[in-house]
Amino acid sequence: MSESEVPESAPAPTPHRRRPRYSGKNPRRFEHKYKELNPERYAETIAKVRASGKTPAGQHVPILLNEIMQILAVKPGERAVDCTLGYGGHASALLKAVQPGGTLLALDQDPIEIVRTEARLRATGCEESALVVKRMNFAGLQRALGEVGWSDGADVLLADLGCSSMQFDNPSRGFSFKHDGPLDMRMNPQRGVSAREMLHKLTAEKLTAILSENADEPHARLLAQALAGEDVATTRTLAEAVRRVLPYRMDEEEREATVRRVFQALRIAVNEEFTALDTFLRQLPACLRPGARVAILTFHSGEDRRVKHLFREGLRSGLFSAANDEVIRPSSEETRSNPRAAPAKLRWAVKG
Repeated sequence: MSESEVPESAPAPTPHRRRPRYSGKNPRRFEHKYKELNPERYAETIAKVRASGKTPAGQHVPILLNEIMQILAVKPGERAVDCTLGYGGHASALLKAVQPGGTLLALDQDPIEIVRTEARLRATGCEESALVVKRMNFAGLQRALGEVGWSDGADVLLADLGCSSMQFDNPSRGFSFKHDGPLDMRMNPQRGVSAREMLHKLTAEKLTAILSENADEPHARLLAQALAGEDVATTRTLAEAVRRVLPYRMDEEEREATVRRVFQALRIAVNEEFTALDTFLRQLPACLRPGARVAILTFHSGEDRRVKHLFREGLRSGLFSAANDEVIRPSSEETRSNPRAAPAKLRWAVKG
């Protein structure tokens, strides 16, 4: 090689990046919990977490699954609807039950989780046409049925009105004060205003009404006077602000219960949950074929009152041929293994 010839330099090797180490039994950051976020690879870890009576991070354990499947009595070839897809625990059982020849229509407004859940369901090997997934709020049920050619209704319908554990566990969604994160709380982060924006714009009078109506909060007025119009950026900042307002004589358990009620009330307001539920219930009877079975899981007294009213009135008018009078609750065994099931109430009805 002559002195004038300069050899081409070889491309620099890509430096090896070590995977973040799983930091023990209780890693501090949600995104580091890759064992729990990859259940297929770490089945033993997931089993231990569930055996301890906890819900694995980023996952959702379906509530009253056996009872729901018994009530819905799904048959092969039927049309089934899961109005709140979530993590897909109930949907997986429904999808299997309608086979062969049936179809599951699954709805969810969360643009983040719906993609992951659909991928998991399709990985089970179902026929392409057996699963139809649509990103929309269940308030759009009638439109969704029309789009798939089911204008005369479905045979089976389930609505689980609880928030998914994936949303509560992920700090970036802002639903919980367990970990600090932006005060957001939107089921669909691409639409609407965040809890931070809402709180900043609310008057004390309006916030009092939200806390009272959405959470039966006994200290609604006191809290609203302190929080309304404030710019609260994170979940833990809000939790601390609530605690500071409360009377010193309150014990720690009631203090934390108040914080949870404030978060619940704001979440319901941010996502207009009661408005969506009212819209859904108004159109529900028209979305069911004769003999169709419907089951609805609620987690709030306001939700349960609305569902109970529809089913009772439907029984009186002959719209429904059967419905349960007493709600079905999770067993003590289920609530021990999955504490998040504790407030659940199940109501069902059969279209006349």
